[in-house]
Amino acid sequence: MNLATANPQKPMDSSATTGVAGASRASTTEDYGAVTAIRGSVVEVRFPQGKLPLINEALEVIGENGTRLVLEVQSHIDETQVRTVAMNKTSGLMRGTPVRRTHSPIAVAVGKPVLGRLVDVMGEPIDGLPAFDPQTERWPIHRASPSLARRQPGRKVFETGIKVIDLLAPMAHGGKAGMLGGAGVGKTVLVMELIHAMVRSYSGIAVFAGVGERSREGHELLLEMRRSDVMERTVLVFGQMNEPPGARWRVGLTALTIAEYFRDVSGDNVLFLMDNAFRFVQAGAEVSGLLGRMPSRVGYQPTLASEIAELQERIASVPGAVMTAVEAVYVPADDFTDPAVAELFSHLDSSIVLSRAMATEGLYPAIDPLASTSVLLDPLVVGDEHYRAAQEVRSTIEHYRELQDIIAILGTEELSPADRVVVKRARRLQRFLTQPFAVTEAFTGQKGRSVKLADTLRGCQAILSGECDEMAEASFYMIGNLDEAREREAASRERH
Repeated sequence: MNLATANPQKPMDSSATTGVAGASRASTTEDYGAVTAIRGSVVEVRFPQGKLPLINEALEVIGENGTRLVLEVQSHIDETQVRTVAMNKTSGLMRGTPVRRTHSPIAVAVGKPVLGRLVDVMGEPIDGLPAFDPQTERWPIHRASPSLARRQPGRKVFETGIKVIDLLAPMAHGGKAGMLGGAGVGKTVLVMELIHAMVRSYSGIAVFAGVGERSREGHELLLEMRRSDVMERTVLVFGQMNEPPGARWRVGLTALTIAEYFRDVSGDNVLFLMDNAFRFVQAGAEVSGLLGRMPSRVGYQPTLASEIAELQERIASVPGAVMTAVEAVYVPADDFTDPAVAELFSHLDSSIVLSRAMATEGLYPAIDPLASTSVLLDPLVVGDEHYRAAQEVRSTIEHYRELQDIIAILGTEELSPADRVVVKRARRLQRFLTQPFAVTEAFTGQKGRSVKLADTLRGCQAILSGECDEMAEASFYMIGNLDEAREREAASRERH
């Protein structure tokens, strides 16, 4: 970046500025400071005495070729210096470079113009389509969460068409659901399937926050959205893996601000999706280290809890508009006691835990039926039939797992007749709770299935009652409802 090295007191043309609410404010010489130190993404800036920018205020550096670097104020060093975090790469930046105050936090474009667009942390398009009109409304990314009096808790079940989720960890319409799992167990695939399954039937707007997203995953998601004809009701906000930590740290707030506009002004229901919430924490830890803060447990930033709460508490439903959140959460080394995972876990209504052992067995989606939970799995919410079926499915699979060590050593022949029946039914349940996804059709060649909750309950009850004891286990693998299992069983018998 070839940045201007002119006298810091020389005002620059403020017409080049975008992305901050104060861009239209006339600049004075007192609005300018100069860079005094650069440490990676952290930049220190000196301003005239008594003219320090506020915490979270956006500062701008305009380069000779019109390139723009945005800095966000994080701390006041003394009476004249501030420490900032860069939202763009700082390569080419030098000491003495002029820096302009904007008198506003970072502000991003909101409303109808952003629908169907792919934008970055600054709310600027990165999809190769025309830039937003300068008159487009912009909101600051730092906003207060809705007051307790305005909040509307989500107590209505949101059917996803994914059997194991709807049965054992039902999602709340207006709640927060987390997909927790280690690397390579299918979190992103599950989030993409939920987008595919939910946006079509969801009467509202979808906002996707790609935090530290791989370029390949982002490209696949964009193609999938366009192929599904849901892009015109969707906004994609990306902070890519190769971007500075400041961009990855703030991209979630950018997406949330866009979602809040549709909730609060348009009165639309909003589906907020984030992949991956853990990378938001990682970016915060990088920034914290660069700012010189003393690390806390396991090397995380001391502000871990407040940073997560700042983001999560803004995800809320209000009267007349519902915001439902689905977040993928990477679990480092499959350690669910990790401080970041535990803190994120505490904000969720539904926790969908992915199991590496199940993924190894090919049981996809690899959702652990025992570890996955939901506050909605209550007879007063889902009804007695659903609650009893879910508890019986869990009990049967748990008993089977307790017997697995004995089976590995002695075989099923040494089990009691009652235990052999439990093993038979648990294995059929595990396979019945698998299903092919629409987003994986290109890889598996199997058409995706969406299963109604009533069909899921009917299938599980049939297996638990012993109605399917004589059917082969393979008949239940990667199917939709029980009728499909019976058709597969009949076809298999005809072949043999």
